[in-house]
Parts: sequence; structure tokens; C-alpha cells
Amino acid sequence: MSDLKHDIKLLIIDALGLEDISAQDIGDEQILFGEGLGLDSVDALELGLAIQKKYGIKIDADANDTRNHFNNVASLAAFVTAKQAA
Repeated sequence: MSDLKHDIKLLIIDALGLEDISAQDIGDEQILFGEGLGLDSVDALELGLAIQKKYGIKIDADANDTRNHFNNVASLAAFVTAKQAA
């Protein structure tokens, strides 16, 4: 799963145009939104679309647990793995 985490970090950087940081700058457990990496709701939409496109999965924006899946890179990787296995 560490390769998946690295790929997700690169996807975050690419999809959101974060040119001044590298994958090594993003911790697996670092909070992505607000006080963490500083992403906002627009970033969440763009990231969600990028993940759906890259990994061929469906993300239900209205599901209660969706916000938890986007908490950090580790939770996103677990979410992608679970969706691909389903």
C-alpha cells in the first residue's frame, strides 16, 4: 500500500497544482484540510474527481463517511483499496 500512498500524494500535488511541495512533504497521517495541508472544499471536489478518474472508483459525496476517507493520505489509500476490491 505504500506505493499507493505515494501515488496519492503525487495525485494531490498534480491535481491541485501544489508546485511548491513534494510527495515527501506530505505525511501519511497529515490532515489534508484546514490546519493540516490547508486544502479547502474546492480542493476536495477536484481531488475527488481526480481519484475517481485515476482509480476508476465511484465516490458518493453525500455519504456520511466520505469526509473521513479524505482525512489523510493513509485513509484515502485504504478507501481506494477497499473500493477496488468491492
